[in-house]
Amino acid sequence: MKHKLYSQLLDQKKAGKKSFAVLIDPDKVDNAAIEQLVGLATDAKVDYFFVGGSLVISNHLDDCIRQIKTSCNIPVVLFPGSPSQISRYADALLYLSLISGRNPELLIGQHVVSAPLVKKSGLEIIPTGYMVIDGGAPTTVSYISNAAPIPADKTDIAMCTAMAGEMLGMKLIYMDAGSGAKRPITELMIEKVAQNIEVPLILGGGITHPEKAYLNCKAGADIIVVGNAIEKDASLIKEISDAVHSVPVTI
Repeated sequence: MKHKLYSQLLDQKKAGKKSFAVLIDPDKVDNAAIEQLVGLATDAKVDYFFVGGSLVISNHLDDCIRQIKTSCNIPVVLFPGSPSQISRYADALLYLSLISGRNPELLIGQHVVSAPLVKKSGLEIIPTGYMVIDGGAPTTVSYISNAAPIPADKTDIAMCTAMAGEMLGMKLIYMDAGSGAKRPITELMIEKVAQNIEVPLILGGGITHPEKAYLNCKAGADIIVVGNAIEKDASLIKEISDAVHSVPVTI
């Protein structure tokens, strides 16, 4: 099985470098929007595109990824909301297990169903412990998963959940306050989690300003993911990318 992209993530973390990923929901973009995003992301030296959504009700996934791949060299990583969100045109797949919830379907059930298709895809598979943190607003992922998010002030629960995910073999930990979060994840929670795991830490949800992205990286996040804010103002791509990449290297 390929490990090219994950090796890159590990090398970046080892070198103390931070990364920025633009999240694209195929349901919310047309060809023109994709071209604009790719152009802005290329100019801003964005590190990754994450593609996916909680629903993805269109048949636009393959076309979306192919358009990105033919327009730039930025790696495309699937961020699936369901087992059906698989595309062989991507570079890698975040194989998400919702470790913050107690719904067995999203811990292992859907993985069993999707395993043959995922294996056949030839994608680089990256086991990812997915943690939903309360962002002060109902999220699609919480509704669909029928699982309560981790309370925003329960840093010890978040820390222990991330530690358990790593010890269970997750190669990444992804903390998410959800699309359109009113309250982003606190630096205190990020710092507590980052200090107690060795795998790369991805952070998303409620990041609407470059300053917040910068502070999240300083607190310990390795990859910042922004989607909803960019849908509203694509010019944020450069501002957030510059902020993330300006974080002093610490090893």
